Amino acid sequence: MSVTTVTHVNLRGTARAALEHYRSVFGGELAAVSYADAHAVGDPAEADHVMWGQVVSPAGFHVMAFDVPSDRPYDAGTASYFISVRGDDADELTRYWEGLAGEGATVVVPLAPSGWSPLYGMVTDPYGVTWVLDIAAAPAG
Repeated sequence: MSVTTVTHVNLRGTARAALEHYRSVFGGELAAVSYADAHAVGDPAEADHVMWGQVVSPAGFHVMAFDVPSDRPYDAGTASYFISVRGDDADELTRYWEGLAGEGATVVVPLAPSGWSPLYGMVTDPYGVTWVLDIAAAPAG
């Protein structure tokens, strides 16, 4: 048996925009099912919200997202999770950084060498999701 973990982002009303943004940064295919598509509309104002969505790229990037409906509790929390994107190509990682750190984003830690990585940075995107991008350092030994 094989197991894969995928980050699943819970948002309220911004999942489609977030997934479109992530597709623009990482490439790949976006798939989304609205509450209307699934015949599961609780609040007509939320019919077009995302009940299930994902972006999958050929490079291996995969993120899922949905809009928590208004009849369920939702609290984005403060730094309750990060999405970590780890690679081995500085140019590719820098392109991702530039896409995520654009308009409306907040740079938490600028992309630069760190004590544990040749390249590391942290940014919170306009949807409140904090991303950690880095290049894995070679193991000591």
